[in-house]
Formats: sequence, C-alpha cells, structure tokens
Amino acid sequence: MKLDPTQLLDWQIAEAAEQTMKPLDQVACELGLAYGELIPLGQKLAKIDYTKILDRLKHVRRGKYVDVTAITPTPLGEGKTTTTIGLVQGLGKLGKKVCGTIRQASSGPTFNIKGSAAGGGLSQCIPLTPFSIRLTGDIESITNAHNLAMVALTARMQHERNYDDVRLAKSGLQRLDIDPNRVQIRWAMDFCAQALRNIVIGKGGPMDGFEMESGFQMAVSSEVMAILAVARNLKDFRRRMGKIVVAYDKKGHEVTAADLEVDGAMTAWMIEALNPNLMQTIEGQPMLVHAGPFANIAIGQSSIIADLVGTKLCDYVVTESGFGADIGFEKFWNLKCRMSGLTPSAVVIVATIRALKMHGGGPAVKPGAPLPDAYKRKNLKLVEKGCQNLLAHIDIVKKCGIRPVVCINHFHTDTKEEADLIREIVEAHGASVAVSEHWRKGGDGALELAEKVANACDEIREFQFLYEPEMPLRKKIERIATQIYGADNVKYSPKAHEKATQFEAIPRINSMGICMVKTHLSLSHDPTLKGRPVKWTLPIQDLMVYEGAGFVVPIAGDIKLMPGTASNPAFRRIDVDVETGKVQGLF
Repeated sequence: MKLDPTQLLDWQIAEAAEQTMKPLDQVACELGLAYGELIPLGQKLAKIDYTKILDRLKHVRRGKYVDVTAITPTPLGEGKTTTTIGLVQGLGKLGKKVCGTIRQASSGPTFNIKGSAAGGGLSQCIPLTPFSIRLTGDIESITNAHNLAMVALTARMQHERNYDDVRLAKSGLQRLDIDPNRVQIRWAMDFCAQALRNIVIGKGGPMDGFEMESGFQMAVSSEVMAILAVARNLKDFRRRMGKIVVAYDKKGHEVTAADLEVDGAMTAWMIEALNPNLMQTIEGQPMLVHAGPFANIAIGQSSIIADLVGTKLCDYVVTESGFGADIGFEKFWNLKCRMSGLTPSAVVIVATIRALKMHGGGPAVKPGAPLPDAYKRKNLKLVEKGCQNLLAHIDIVKKCGIRPVVCINHFHTDTKEEADLIREIVEAHGASVAVSEHWRKGGDGALELAEKVANACDEIREFQFLYEPEMPLRKKIERIATQIYGADNVKYSPKAHEKATQFEAIPRINSMGICMVKTHLSLSHDPTLKGRPVKWTLPIQDLMVYEGAGFVVPIAGDIKLMPGTASNPAFRRIDVDVETGKVQGLF
C-alpha cells in the first residue's frame, strides 16, 4: 500500500496502515519475548511482563542506546517523536534488531492543540486511536492513585478538626496537625481545564470535609507519573511512593504519603501500570510506550523500565527526551541515566530549517495561524544566523562526552542549498549530520540518518555527568544555568534563597538531582529570546522537592500544572464514523 503524506492527514495514514499491521504476537516474537511475557489486551494492544523479561535476560549484554533530542523548537515542534520513529524504521531497513521507547499521550494535549505525539506522516506509532485515547489505562491508574492521596489528606484534616486526641487514638491515629496553607498537591484529571486551577473545597458543614483552597493539576504532572518514569521495579516504586510529600504540618515538617498510610493503597492502583505497553511503527518495528511525565516539572522521558527491557531485547533502542537539549537531554543525561545506570551510545539532535530561520530573525510562528511565507522560501542568511542555536545544542551534548548526529528533519519546502549550508556549519563544529525524509518516505527516507547513528554508536566515548550528587544544591543549579543555558549567573528570589539554604542543610535533599523548570522556547528563561542569548541572568523564583522521584525542582519562570484549553482546540475536529465506529481527526 503506497501512502502519500502530502495528500493524506496523519489519522488517514494511520487508519490505512492499521489494515495491514502485524499481529501483536508476531511483533512480540520478533522482539524476542518468551511464552508468558506478552500480556494481550484485546486484538491490537498488549503489555509486556518486564519482571519476567529482565529476570530471564539478566546475563544478556545490553544493546546500543540512542537518545533523540532537538534544538530550541518553534511552538509547532520540530518532529522529535516522528524522527524517533523514523530512525527506528531506518535502522530496521538496515537489518538491525531495533525498538523504540516513547511517552504515552495525555488527553490534555491530545484534545487541545499539541496532538497526541504519535509521530506523523509515514513515521507513526499505531494503532493511533488507542495510543491517543486511554491506551491501557495507565494514566487513569495514576489519576486514581494521586487522588487517593488527596482523599487521605482531606479526610484526615476533617477528622483532626472534628475529633479530639482520645478519639483519634481509638482509630489508631496520631494528630498530624496539617497546615491547610501548605498542601503540596492538588486533585488530578487528564484534561486542560483552567477553570479548575483554583477552587474551594469542603463547603457545607462539619461532615462535608475540611474547607480550604485547593485546585486541580493535570494527571501527567503528578509525582506518581514522575515516579513511574524513574522507578526500576515494583520494590523501587513502592519505596518512592511513601516519600511523596503531600503537605507540611504547622511546624514545617513534611507530611508524606507514608504518614497518611496511603502509600500502599496508592501502589496497589499502579501494579499493572508498571508493565510497558507494546505497539508498533507503521513498518512493524516494536515500540514500547510507557509513562508520560511533563517535560518541565518532571523529566519528560518515557520509563526507565521500558529502556531496561529494550536494551536487553534489542541491538538498538531509540528513545526520546522532551523539549530541546537544554532541557530534555540535560535531564536525560544527569537524571535518567544516573538513575537507570544506562549511558547513551549516540545522541541525535533534530533541527528543522523552519526553526533555524526563526532563530535567525524570522517572523513569529504561532500555533493555529498560517505559517509566514518567509519559512516557505529559500533564505540562507536566516538559516546561517539561526545555526547559532543549533551550535549551542551541539555544545551541550558534547559536554557529556558524545559527538552528536544532527538530523535535518526535511520539509518539502526546504531547499538543497539550505541543507548544504547547515551540513557545512555542523561538520565544521565537529558533529555529523544527515538529511532525513522519514515523514514522507518512512524508513527509506531515514537511511542516511540510520547509517550515521549506527556509525556513531561505534565511536569511542567517555561519558561523564555534568555534576556530582554531593555538589551543593545551588552549585548544581548554577552549573546548569551557565554551562547548559549560557547564562552569566543565577539570581534567587528571597523565597528561593531561603528554601535553597534550608535544602542544602538536609543531606538527602542536597544530594538529589536538579529538574529545572523553564521555558522550552528559548535557551534562556525568556521565550522571546531566540538564537543563542548572551549576557543574561537566570532568575530562580521558587524551589520544589519531589522526594519520591528524587529531584529538586528550581522554578525559573511561570509554571501551570493545569494548562488551559485554547480557543481552537483539537476536539472540535475529532469525531466518530457512526457506520464503522472509527475515530477520525486525531493527529
């Protein structure tokens, strides 16, 4: 079946490809699963039993591990997931045993403006509808586990208000004396609903709960999701759940999920969700879809469990880190790799001529608005100037000891002269480069990229972290700010300074990794500063701690754990064919 992505929408391509997709037991067999390791969930979906696989293959040497990151994107995104899938397909065309590991889609972006991030064109993960809507229920499990913590917290606050210490003791409880003004989490749901960011709960009488200000956060921003992404197994997951800081008491002491005696029940919701989901590319290569944490408040990566499984089963595993190399790869490098024990064999930086023109001074790119003509015509001057942003991301990756491969994600409006100019600049800066047409041609269009990546995996490298755990907290923040973002220095608000001083005095917190919150639309904290900003200061406004996930979160910009729905959301174009029951309009 020949499909032309220039004539068809992504969902139409996916629907056509699903007519000839491989049976999942065939995908499992080709992946190397043994009997009993596939957990079928209907005809097109399955999970895999990671514990059986890792136990069976514990002495097997790990395969090559490839991360896909990007330059600072336009608001439209530059196709990291599409490139990840295209690279999997390209390596498959070269005869390599390969799989991909990517994040699960959240309903918030899927029904809003970003889409489901299943790839695009002829490089997609299928079947598209279950990938985009519900999948195997992992996010529902996260939502329920998270909300159970809120149920435990609010019920405890009500009982402590209504009961004296004697009555509490009869129930086997000690007074926690929770501060209603220092509750650290909110209720969770998997939609973008700005009207629920700030609410008041407990209205009514004494039996209707504890009245206080509260709100909702998006399910994928939950620390439960962050823990799913970084846990190595159920034992590790269970230990981390008890450390979640739900609130503080009136003396400033932490109140954890373990203090509320809800961590075990929360874990019970998550047992099946720890098993990765098995899907496939349009060309039939296996894809492990698992976890989907925010790329700013959390690490923005698929799960460590999926990566551990993939590197045992395959010669090559291609994964993706959220946002550009300044955010996603930095967290992959210094958080995920440290926690997993895996180190990358190669790193791909995705760049588009469109984004380089924007960084070179091109007009603003806005979601939902027509793309300005400047991005559809040849302009070597804009491309050359914009390459400063690309070079900054190359320098970031080089700091870990790896020479990156730059992938020019080719659009049909790009010219050979523009691509040749980028190739010249990149090679002069000590990186390799490939032009890839995977969106239009699938694996055949990604052969140059696949060959460059396979060669890069065989290069000698000396992987090193940016900082050591024992380094003082603020020194780690400043190292990221100056060496990764290019800031001159860091400035702390009084609140952030006070918290940093407090955290540095607590060894278990001071030794945690750093998970920075800042805009993905600039190397700086200011989304309007394009290219490679110079002579600027990174402002740290606040600090949060995700004790269960194991990182400190410095906040260098406005953060909303509950995004808003735009005026022209995707759900307006999603519908169902009532004759066939098939969903249409997903992207």
